[in-house]
Amino acid sequence: MAGLVVSFLPRRGFPRFLLLLPPLLLPLLIFLLLPSWGRGGRYDPTWESLDSRPLPPWFDEAKFGIFIHWGVFSVPSFGSEWFWWYWQQKKKEPYVTFMKENYQPGFTYEEFGPMFTAEFFDANQWADILSASGAKYIVLTSKHHEGFTLWGSKYSWNWNSVDIGPKRDLVKELATSIRNQTSLRFGLYHSLFEWFHPLFRDDAASKFKKQQFPNVKTLPELYEIVNRYQPEILWSDGDGNAPDTYWNSTAFLAWLYNDSPVKETVLTNDRWGAGTICKHGGYFTCADRYSPKHLLPHKWENCMTIDKKSWGYRRNAQLSDYLTIEDLIKQLVETVACGGNLLMNIGPTHDGRIPIVFEERLKQMGSWLALNGEAIFSTKTWRAQNDSITPGVWYTFKPKNSILYAIFLKWPSSGTLTLGEPKAVLGQTKVRLIGYEESLPWISMGEKGMMVAAPLLSFNTFPYQWAWTLEFTNAQ
Repeated sequence: MAGLVVSFLPRRGFPRFLLLLPPLLLPLLIFLLLPSWGRGGRYDPTWESLDSRPLPPWFDEAKFGIFIHWGVFSVPSFGSEWFWWYWQQKKKEPYVTFMKENYQPGFTYEEFGPMFTAEFFDANQWADILSASGAKYIVLTSKHHEGFTLWGSKYSWNWNSVDIGPKRDLVKELATSIRNQTSLRFGLYHSLFEWFHPLFRDDAASKFKKQQFPNVKTLPELYEIVNRYQPEILWSDGDGNAPDTYWNSTAFLAWLYNDSPVKETVLTNDRWGAGTICKHGGYFTCADRYSPKHLLPHKWENCMTIDKKSWGYRRNAQLSDYLTIEDLIKQLVETVACGGNLLMNIGPTHDGRIPIVFEERLKQMGSWLALNGEAIFSTKTWRAQNDSITPGVWYTFKPKNSILYAIFLKWPSSGTLTLGEPKAVLGQTKVRLIGYEESLPWISMGEKGMMVAAPLLSFNTFPYQWAWTLEFTNAQ
């Protein structure tokens, strides 16, 4: 009976005293004490019930994904993916000047639609590049705040990639290639609101007492992409300052978790209406480029960009605007050590190319992970996230094998690495540098930690000198 009880444990714990009660009382007490999701395995449309759903284990094991921001904003490819809003609503000077100098008077944003051509988009090539990054999942923007859908949505007539522009179902093409050619899991981003949709603006004017827009646009689109493409991540965004009750988010999520074709494997984030971020949903994102650098009690994700200033492609980006591979590895290591996943963004061009600088960063990351991935994938957080003596050293752990990893971002010029956290055990602890065959000598400093001798390396024998990983067996 105890085994049966454990199989239904909610992720926030279980009253262990129940296991000491007479067996005949257990079924009734369990029914009364468990939240509604435990009763028949279904979730109610309440945050209390939905938040109790355990995350599918694959997500915590995956650690690293690729975000793809692609849409009509890739045509002007100036400033950021918020081009339309900054130009028309905020009337920011650089955007207004850009349009005056490059387009005829009276030009509308909708006229960019047919220019989103994707003639060089090759889903198989994208799949190869994305897979080479070492990532375990991808998230594609199916629709951003501009409202243009990358599939032929019935609810976005003449403002989608099948009716105009490419005349192709871009979501379907990429999903098919990802699933046929790679082991990557396929996810979709979807914006709840749209900047200039008249129904949303009318609802907003009513202080969201009306619900025209979610009923005829947002919710039908969400059901459509889930049923049609079966994403394993549904990355919601853009609440337009409207509460989750306006979006009817809990009812949709209850369907997603109970009855959708991906009910067993799908994950969601925390952006389901004003006030839900970092509070409700599946895993937490908390903010764009969120990197707390300390352990969080809830599974989280750091969504960030290779281009420091934009999620969409920018023709006017300078080389210094892109994070280096050292920067990106640092972000990955810090994120994983603190219990998060890294979702690293690229922005393709309007004609469907992954720009060379993004391709290079993806392949560099893949090269580093091919050697050091064991210290990233399927790891757990350790008792310390970073070292107490040497800066730039971050820890991950595999408890099943009792293996500790110390990933260090700067090679010690002294020839020794002093670590304050691992405690070595004489005759038991072994230390090795991943990618280097011989074990490394070390000296115990007792409660103050240990010193590890660094080997002499050459570029030929150790080519990816961006960050290094020490593996400790039987350290404390």
